[in-house]
Amino acid sequence: MAKHPFTVVRGGKLLDIPKRKAAPVDILIKGDTIAEIGRPGLAAPAGAAEIDARHRLMHPGLINAHTHSPGNLAKGLHDRWSLELLLTGAKWAHIDYSLEDKYLSTQIGAAEMVMKGCTSAYDLAAEFPLPSIEGLSAMAQAYEDVGMRCMLAPMVADISFFEAIPGLMGRLPPVLRKEVESFKYAPWKATTSQMRKALQKWRFEKVRLALAPTIPHHCSDDFLIACRDLAKEFDVPIQTHVAESKVQVVAGYQTYGTSLAAHMDKMGLVNDRFTVAHGVWLDADDMKRLGDRGASVAHNPGSNMRLGSGIADVRGMLDAKVNVGIGTDGASCSDNQNMYEATRLASLVSKVQGPDWQRWLGTDEALTAATQGSARALGMDKEIGRIAPGYKADIVFLDLHHINWIPTNDPVNAVVHIEDGTGVHSVMIGGRMIVENRKILTVDLPRLAAQAAASQARRAPLVGPAKKLYQQLEKVVGTFCPGLAKEPLHIHRYGASHHSH
Repeated sequence: MAKHPFTVVRGGKLLDIPKRKAAPVDILIKGDTIAEIGRPGLAAPAGAAEIDARHRLMHPGLINAHTHSPGNLAKGLHDRWSLELLLTGAKWAHIDYSLEDKYLSTQIGAAEMVMKGCTSAYDLAAEFPLPSIEGLSAMAQAYEDVGMRCMLAPMVADISFFEAIPGLMGRLPPVLRKEVESFKYAPWKATTSQMRKALQKWRFEKVRLALAPTIPHHCSDDFLIACRDLAKEFDVPIQTHVAESKVQVVAGYQTYGTSLAAHMDKMGLVNDRFTVAHGVWLDADDMKRLGDRGASVAHNPGSNMRLGSGIADVRGMLDAKVNVGIGTDGASCSDNQNMYEATRLASLVSKVQGPDWQRWLGTDEALTAATQGSARALGMDKEIGRIAPGYKADIVFLDLHHINWIPTNDPVNAVVHIEDGTGVHSVMIGGRMIVENRKILTVDLPRLAAQAAASQARRAPLVGPAKKLYQQLEKVVGTFCPGLAKEPLHIHRYGASHHSH
């Protein structure tokens, strides 16, 4: 396809989300961008490559507003862990990642996403004890080799999890306290210097850089201000985990005397290029603050349930004019990178929050969040998230002869409530077919499997001791943090009754 300046897609049914319809159209693509959309038979320049899209439903590529590429080598690692236990187990989950492992883990996630209809992602990727140009470049290269877009944000901190939760370090026996000293991050000035170098030297096209101070109280105020200033200097977005769990919120009040969102606003980080990851425990004041500033929330319903964090009030966010995108979260805390599943869960979980059905999330709202909302969170809403002239040609082709689509009633309901990724026939990103006839063209999957097995084998001798340390720490964290989560709070986001907590 690269040999032809023009491509014309003929006869596919284009999904119209607001109208809940899909009508046959032809799409003319110039290079990587949609030039024109018209009725079947649309005139195309001589020599244009043609794609037969009959019996296909076309929708914009889904956009993952929140994931973590290092987690892909740790998928299915653990069952019952909360956010705080997951953070405790980070060293075990990501033990001894080489540069090749960072590339491999990213490639696994990118391959899964494109095969399941996702064309762009906001990836908060951690390196310990601080980000490196080499590591970020390896991850970016993996996305580019797969052919997927990404907003890649080094996830950074200068305060360890054990230091960030008031009182937790004091509960650890001296021997464990000494062990977790190895969990310390680099000083914030060193990390800021590394991020600056990466921003100055960035050479990738499909992958852009953002910043991700991981959790507000895991970062000193000096570091938050440095991230704010760096983002402004290089005009890049920021995403951070805010009010993901009740423990975070309680720790935030104990640390700052305010909510986490209020503190981030006080530090000057909250604006139209700021995204809150999760936001489960945002209250009405937080939502208004975010909405007034034009900020976004990356809603991750699968992870929120998987980690027992709670059920986010997405209707409240939308009412407050917060932009909402949808994400999968990382594979170590949500296990798959299936944006169809995440979008379906966003719809379904809204429907168990009360009997007022008018306030439930509609499938049109869920799908709009997973496309246009996520695009805005990435800061790319003028480029992706729609199939329209001037937008990048990121198009998913669903097979209308697949059992998922027999019969087809309301196509928006079907994309959100029925499609699970098995109906994906082809995926185009920037006018280039990345998946065609259910086969990914840019990745050798058997080779990928062999590389993953080799990585597991190489790191296996270190896994046992790291897991043993986690199990010792779990006994303390697994009792102390649930105790914090049972403290009174003015909002309730658990699925269980108020009485239970």
